[in-house]
Amino acid sequence: MIDLAIAILWLVIGVLVLLGVVWLALYAVKIFVPVPTRIEQLIWVVVLIICLIGVLSLLAGHGGGFLHAPIR
Repeated sequence: MIDLAIAILWLVIGVLVLLGVVWLALYAVKIFVPVPTRIEQLIWVVVLIICLIGVLSLLAGHGGGFLHAPIR
């Protein structure tokens, strides 16, 4: 049970880092080039799908995909 809780915490940390990096990258690109709204929405949809894959693989018992604890 504690393993699941630790895996969930690592998943949350990984998702927060991923969201921060994507937001920072979009912010940096938008400073120099206007990004169409559809492209920005597509990027966020892809990021959310990656997060969903991480959650589902965690719940299925396969770790957290690439968003998992570094030490097991």
